[in-house]
Amino acid sequence: MGLEIREVRDQRGLRSFVNFPFTLYRAHPCWVPPLINDELNSLRWDKNPAFEYCRARYWLAFKDGKIVGRIAGIINQRHIDRWEEKYMRFAWVDFIDDTEVARGLFGAVEDWAREEDLHAVHGPLGFSGMDHAGMLVEGFDELATNATIYNFPYYPEHLSALGYLKEKDWVEFEVYMPEEDDERIHQLSATLQKRYGLMLLETNSKAELLPYARELFDLYNQEYRKLFGSIELTEKQIDAYIKQYFGLISPQFLPVVLDADGKMVAFGVTMPSLSRALQKARGRLLPFGVFHLMHALRKNDRVDFYLIAIKEEWQGRGVNAILFSRMLKVFREFGVQVAESNPELEDNFAVQAQWERFEKRQHKRRRSFIKYL
Repeated sequence: MGLEIREVRDQRGLRSFVNFPFTLYRAHPCWVPPLINDELNSLRWDKNPAFEYCRARYWLAFKDGKIVGRIAGIINQRHIDRWEEKYMRFAWVDFIDDTEVARGLFGAVEDWAREEDLHAVHGPLGFSGMDHAGMLVEGFDELATNATIYNFPYYPEHLSALGYLKEKDWVEFEVYMPEEDDERIHQLSATLQKRYGLMLLETNSKAELLPYARELFDLYNQEYRKLFGSIELTEKQIDAYIKQYFGLISPQFLPVVLDADGKMVAFGVTMPSLSRALQKARGRLLPFGVFHLMHALRKNDRVDFYLIAIKEEWQGRGVNAILFSRMLKVFREFGVQVAESNPELEDNFAVQAQWERFEKRQHKRRRSFIKYL
């Protein structure tokens, strides 16, 4: 039996779509499994608010009756309008090392793009900037994070053979916490707070942090909309992300800087690494996955950076030193030794400059590919 590409048309097919990577990467030491329910909620039109402005189709590849690949195609109308690019996105792509399979999967997405009179296919890019993006092209022997995609080295080779070119790269750093506390950054933080009338938000519970959640996402929308491929989140998306993530985030790991009027100037979202815990959970919170995650949140020597944003009018005035002063104190208290930067656009030198005072290594690179039709 030859290759067969089938579109996913029901919940059973969607579950097979989500479960395929668990077979492909079974026991791989660098792959970090997602939570199955989170994946299903992202892909279901009746669950993900992004379907207010997106359309998506999903395909599975079969050989000899066995699933050997998957891919999603996404038409993000807000991206098309915002960036004036008639592009289709591909995402959730995984496949065995087989040229015919790769050609069949990407062919399905490209055919749909042509039907819709679109000019290119690019990705991996999800529904929004909060989804995973970028195919790994360097760092295949490095542990993935909850915020990133892992893929085998043959993936980018197949894309190149299919005519896909580099569109944009992200780099990632492993950053080592200093053995001795750096008093200079704490002194700078105190000076800046006094000079500009700024203050750190003091919260002791998630309940106290929650009222600032929407303002945080408003600032995210303002600043991240300028970055490659980003679009502003809708109110319904913000509500969904608050519900999904704020229960996990500890206020200690989310410093917020306020101005004299109590308005948010900057924030940094970090979290103890969930990579090993998610590997143990194997995609499920129950019966034991939740305990692995809770243990990782309480005791961990690694931390992941997720989001950092500074209001435009405050950029270039050292406000990030206030965030880092608080984060370093918390990291030292919790025994954190290593931080993962997670993806940063390779030409976003302002963000990469944050790591200049630290010992670090650039250990991963990922890429958005594009093919013009």
